[in-house]
Amino acid sequence: MQKINREVPKGRVEGSFDARYQSVADAFIKNFTDYDEVGASVCLKVGGETMVDMWGGRMAPDSDRPWQSDTVSIIFSSTKGATALCAHILADRGLLDLDAPVAQYWPEFACNGKEKATVRMMLDHSVGVPVLRDPLPKGAVNNWDLMCERLAAQAPFWEPGLRHGYHALTIGWTVGELVRRVSGKSLGTFFQDAVAKPLGLDFWIGTPESVEPRISAMLAFDIGSLAEKSPFGARAMADRNSVPGLFLFNDGGFEPNTRACHAAEIGGANGISNARGLAGMYAPLACGGTAQGVKLVGRDTIARMGQVASASHLDETLCVPTRFSLGYMKSMDNRKMGNFANMLLSERAFGHVGAGGSIGFADPECGLSFGYTMNRMGDGLLLNERGQGLIDATYRVLGYTSNAGGVWI
Repeated sequence: MQKINREVPKGRVEGSFDARYQSVADAFIKNFTDYDEVGASVCLKVGGETMVDMWGGRMAPDSDRPWQSDTVSIIFSSTKGATALCAHILADRGLLDLDAPVAQYWPEFACNGKEKATVRMMLDHSVGVPVLRDPLPKGAVNNWDLMCERLAAQAPFWEPGLRHGYHALTIGWTVGELVRRVSGKSLGTFFQDAVAKPLGLDFWIGTPESVEPRISAMLAFDIGSLAEKSPFGARAMADRNSVPGLFLFNDGGFEPNTRACHAAEIGGANGISNARGLAGMYAPLACGGTAQGVKLVGRDTIARMGQVASASHLDETLCVPTRFSLGYMKSMDNRKMGNFANMLLSERAFGHVGAGGSIGFADPECGLSFGYTMNRMGDGLLLNERGQGLIDATYRVLGYTSNAGGVWI
């Protein structure tokens, strides 16, 4: 592994990389020199072996504090990959039936038109509760019981299973409450016991206060620019009672730079980790279910995790074409619509993007697990040039030659 310690516009880039992945290291540096990166980390493993582990920049634009090896940040919807993994682990153990009615595990949910909802529908964004209709009091998003009660009581926006729309925050409670009821542990505790601790990951859903000094604050993007660039933003601004509008403006007081948010268990949005944590979590899923001697799931479960479960030309929330497996995003090619709703991977890869551009994913086809985190949010719905540039460089090193068809081949 080659060591790197290079000055960039906002600090230094440090870490190490296998010489074959020089182009990935170059792309990471380019993010600072060309794309206004502030602080970030990138890590990738192939066959469970680390090929790139780099970090750099600053904890904030006006701070002298460098982004260090153990710096972590909120990863927004990249958290969903961890939440979905918990459900798949329980299914792999025979404790959670993906085709069972939700009523079998959570009777209170099966009301007001949701009686036929299944566990699978919770995971593939088709269960019909992508947002909450009634105004949420400030701080509600940090109250697990309140959010579950509201979701259980609410009538769906469509008959479960007939359409799909990204359940941006709510999937953290729909799937997370199933994990809690089946395992007898809170979502964050189950994730720690089943995944993070066995794999030795800096990764939490509900972060201890002792970690707080290592957490980089997030630098928000301008919501107005999102309205200008995307049908999602335009719809949200035009109608605050629409699904996009309720997602954006009825968020229950989600404040990502507060201790209250970090401490809560918000399975759709408040995981705290870094690139090493994301790549480490996905490593077993890229390698047949086992990494570092830790088995998470079997091969059949991994095959199920990677299959497309729902897809549409019009996601009811994001207002663009989307593709999901059970709890994960699949490669999405919306390049003709601009650079705000794309995530180009191989067809077998599955993972999740976080708001602003973080990402973690597994690619069983080539044994790749990948993580990228940052503190300056981009203004797209999925990836921007920083994360996608790192992914493109990685696939090229691995011998992939084109993504013209919408996936890397």
